[in-house]
Amino acid sequence: MNTFEAIKIGSKLLKEKKISNHILDSELLLSKTLNKPREEILINLDKKVDQNQIYIFQKFLSRRSKNEPIAYILEEKEFWSEKFAVNKDTLIPRPETELLVSKLIEIFKNKKISILDIGTGSGCIIISLLNNLEQSKGLGIDISKKALIIAKKNSLKFKSNNRVKFLNKSFQNIFNKKFDLIVSNPPYIKKKDLKNLSDDIKKYEPRIALDGGNDGLDLIKKIIYKSKEILKLNGMLALEIGNEQIKRVSKTLIDNNFRIKHVIKDYKNNIRCILANYK
Repeated sequence: MNTFEAIKIGSKLLKEKKISNHILDSELLLSKTLNKPREEILINLDKKVDQNQIYIFQKFLSRRSKNEPIAYILEEKEFWSEKFAVNKDTLIPRPETELLVSKLIEIFKNKKISILDIGTGSGCIIISLLNNLEQSKGLGIDISKKALIIAKKNSLKFKSNNRVKFLNKSFQNIFNKKFDLIVSNPPYIKKKDLKNLSDDIKKYEPRIALDGGNDGLDLIKKIIYKSKEILKLNGMLALEIGNEQIKRVSKTLIDNNFRIKHVIKDYKNNIRCILANYK
């Protein structure tokens, strides 16, 4: 079997399982199998694939056919033009979060700031910020020890490990520190809505990173309350939020002496992020 035939067989199998990007996913899984860039595979379609490689490829296809996210099989996800390590202990980075990172880089460019990333997961937010805010330092926290293993791996890969620390603790347990920027992509999905998520999300991504409690705002509210203690005066709180949460989140912010500075819409024109300064 050559690479062209392998891709064709893989694509057909995934299509039968109603995987939307079946051709691309087949190419990516073969790329991982052969440990070669996808582009190289596509210009060498007549290259032979040996039996051991076919066996590994079939195992990857089996996982994907059960709706396991392609990012978990590949063990990486592109974010802010870089490939970050991910696994089942970390939320998969989304394009919407890149919009938040982009805005924060625009606001703080050429400034020296201290950053706290709450629920850092893979570390993609704080590492991307520090890669572009070269005078700044940061702290990423998460209650998942396993997620922090991935975050530390990413910080080493991107050589930001000397400017970021990762701690296994709740943000509620941070005292005697003040930050210029607190950023978080917290869980914001209502508990009752979790069952409506697509299989690739609800079966594979960490529930702790999705479940926002009964109204979806459990953690968001707690972050807002705590931020008053650990933000510098005029410091910024940047939150990713759910589709219909802008009014309630805005009210909570205003009631707690925050001044809303920016809202960011996602690619579907839904308000997805809110940035506010503490007065």
